[in-house]
Parts: sequence; C-alpha cells; structure tokens
Amino acid sequence: MAHQHQHSVKHNNAFKFGIILNILFVVVEVIYGFKANSSALLADAGHNLVDVLSLILAWVATYLATKKPNGNFTYGYRKSTILSSLINGLFLMLSAAFIAYEAFDKLINGASVEGSIVIIVALVGVAINTATALLFMKGQEDDLNIKGAFLHMSADAGVSLGVAIGGAIILYTGLNWIDPVLGILIVAFIIYTTWSLLKESVFLALDAAPEKFDVENIEQAILSHLDVLRIHDLHVWALSTSQNALSVHVVSDLNSPDQLLEELNKIIKKQFNISHNTIQIEKSTAHLHCDCSHESIATHDHTH
Repeated sequence: MAHQHQHSVKHNNAFKFGIILNILFVVVEVIYGFKANSSALLADAGHNLVDVLSLILAWVATYLATKKPNGNFTYGYRKSTILSSLINGLFLMLSAAFIAYEAFDKLINGASVEGSIVIIVALVGVAINTATALLFMKGQEDDLNIKGAFLHMSADAGVSLGVAIGGAIILYTGLNWIDPVLGILIVAFIIYTTWSLLKESVFLALDAAPEKFDVENIEQAILSHLDVLRIHDLHVWALSTSQNALSVHVVSDLNSPDQLLEELNKIIKKQFNISHNTIQIEKSTAHLHCDCSHESIATHDHTH
C-alpha cells in the first residue's frame, strides 16, 4: 500500500495540471471552432472533452486504490484502476468513431475552413497535450491506468497536430479534402494505440493473468523447489493495474512447512515480483485418492 500511495501522490499534480489545462483548451477550441467554421476543431474539442472526463476518472481510480480495505471490500478499491482503464479504452474508441464520422461527412459534403485560426489553435493543443502526456510517460510503463491517461494525451497531441497540418495545407492550397483525410488517419492511429490497452483491461477485469506473466513459468518455478511434490489450483490475477496476486496449493511431505512457505514466497517475489501470495501447504497423504496433478490447474472454489 505504501508503494501505491507514493504512486498516487506522484501523479496527483499531473492529473490536476492535465485536467485544468484541457478544460480551458476545450473552451478555446469551441469558441474558435465556430469562428473559423472548422468542424475539425469542433470535433477535436469533443474528443478533448471526452479525454478530460477520462482523466478525471483515472484520477479518482488512482485515489481509490490507496484506500484501505473495509466492509465487503476486503481488497480495498484497487481494482477501480482496472475499471478506469477499461472505460478509458472504450472512451477512446467512441471518440475515434466520432472523429471518423465527422471526417467522412466533411469528405463527402466538403467544407470551407479558415486555415490560419485552425493552425494557431491546433498548435496550442499540441503543446498542451504533449506537456500533459510527458507527465504520465514514466508511470505508464508499470500501471495500465496511467497508461490510459498517457495514451489519451498522446492521441490528443496527434489529433491536434493533424488538424494543424490540415489547416496549413488548406491555407496554402485551398484543398479542403486534406482535413478529413488527415482526420481518418488520426482515427487509425487512435485505434492502433488503444487496442492493446482495451484488450488487456478486459482480460484483467475477467481476472486473467496479466500479459507480462507466463503462468507455466510460475508453475515451473514453484515446482523447482526440492520439497514440492506437485501443485494444483494455481491462480494469478491483478489486484489493480499495478499490483498482482497469486494463490496456489502446494503438496509436500514436510512436517513443518514454515521454511518452505518462506522460500516459495522469496522465489515468487524475486522472479515475478508478486508479493501478495496465498500458499496452502498440503500433505501428500491427503491426496492418495485425488487425481490432482500440477499439469491440470483446477478452477474449484475453496474456503480457507
């Protein structure tokens, strides 16, 4: 919990900075979007508004993850970060669909755009979103929730850059179709960068083992201990977007399993950086009539 609290405090200012700046920028984009008659700026404003909501959601989830367990929430609220990253991924896909719709509409029907205003406003957006994304760059390597915030801001910077380029080309060539074509390319970029976030978020929400773990490798690491005869019911799941847990039943002939428990915890912590472990030691004699082998990981419910 101490690590999670430090992680939350570290990104607290980043969330504040990103939310305030992006709210102000959305207001500016809406005002000048109408003034320039630019559907690209208005679409980008809508996209940025979705991202502000996503940042707020990610910030709340990061805060909730630091709260201690209470009542029925025996794990606390850490899994809210997984829910946040899942919703953020869906928000990104929805915003991509909105931008695509606007782009195709402009491509079919055409639109006259005041390029100079578009360029200036869009470049301001590039600066704001790039600065915000950089605040989340380091944390996104270890936390899927922070990665969602990073991808949102990176996508926003890309969208704003595309809008600026489109405005410049239209200003100097009069080719209005450039704007929607760039919009479609930006949509492709958003979908490409978001797909892995969305897929992993769904997997974690379903308690699948995080992608960075190979369950078979964890199984073999436990079985490598000389006092372990076999294992069953090995489960690995995410407590949050930055913390993981493991439970396993270990069959051994040792009369005093305390040392074995300590050594297995060290193996799991050292090799896989999983510290929230629940290991149950069972005597091999209790399994004389049980067809439980480590090659078959069961999914039974157990009461401990």
